Amino acid sequence: MKGNIPSRKKQLFPIREELRQYLHQHNRYPKLPLHYDDLLRYQNSMPLIDRQGRDTLWETVYFQESDREEIFAGLREIYALLKTDGDDSVLEHLTVARIDFCTFGNTKPFRVRIINRINDNYDHFYLKKADASRVYGLELEDLLSPNRVIYLVDADTLVEEHIAGIPGDVFLRDNLNESTFNQTRMAKEFVKFNERCFVRLLGDMRAYNYVVDITPDIEGNQYRLRAIDFDQQSYEGRKSFYLPQYFKENHPIIFLGIQLMDPKAVKQYQLEERSLIATRVKSSHEMVGELFDIMIRDTISSPDKVNQLKEELAYHHHTNTFDKCKTMGEIVLTNIQLLLQKDFKQSIIF
Repeated sequence: MKGNIPSRKKQLFPIREELRQYLHQHNRYPKLPLHYDDLLRYQNSMPLIDRQGRDTLWETVYFQESDREEIFAGLREIYALLKTDGDDSVLEHLTVARIDFCTFGNTKPFRVRIINRINDNYDHFYLKKADASRVYGLELEDLLSPNRVIYLVDADTLVEEHIAGIPGDVFLRDNLNESTFNQTRMAKEFVKFNERCFVRLLGDMRAYNYVVDITPDIEGNQYRLRAIDFDQQSYEGRKSFYLPQYFKENHPIIFLGIQLMDPKAVKQYQLEERSLIATRVKSSHEMVGELFDIMIRDTISSPDKVNQLKEELAYHHHTNTFDKCKTMGEIVLTNIQLLLQKDFKQSIIF
């Protein structure tokens, strides 16, 4: 059996007209003053090294004087669109401190560091190549998870907010030596995160593709795992690819859960998360239905992967319901309906 590694570099899929209109309708599709390709005009770059002297695999890019003023002004406007709905009164306080480029990601993102000169506080956002499957991933995260996601699309450019938190691989390396109480809460949150990913078929949640948000509580801490990479929204064909529990990078927290949690508790947490997803579906029923009407007609993977995934999910669920599915959108919708109907005996139909 193959490991949980993407079969090859992911294909990018265009934003089709139906999805474009959906984004327009829901204020995700403004006219941007700058696009992804504009940032490719950088003149030179230098490797970005972290505080421990390690290569981050990002490169800081530099522009010619003639381009820099225009590009920096456009980036400040984009940040205002992202954070203040385009209120340009904030622009005079914003400075672009640095632009970094990642050459190994599927969407080859640019990361922009913005500084507010009033208080020297900084924030980040990203410009990426637009990809339809990633947009569906972002929108499903916003609709079906406990997290809101801010992003914008224009033509072939995708703009995303920075999602704050401790990178999962750093968290698993440095933060597991906690009290048993906190460790149990960590393991519980991973079960819920695992369930959220599988219900909506978000893949490749290795430790470095999510962050951990820690909130101090009356006793101990509360933890929430948040996906930060949506490239693999229902793209691969292997069912296990959509279950974070099967990635070796997540083994430390898996082993912790085995030690601390009874299987009955694990089942309870899975049901709790499905119940929350069902509640979100009901509260956003119209938007969810509208999105799936578009997604089930879109192409966001290859026929081979579609056939493989529907066969593996049919075996997993012991059903032939997936046999009629012809697209990844249909598979995602069917998986959500099956999992919610299975435990709550209710019809979730859009």
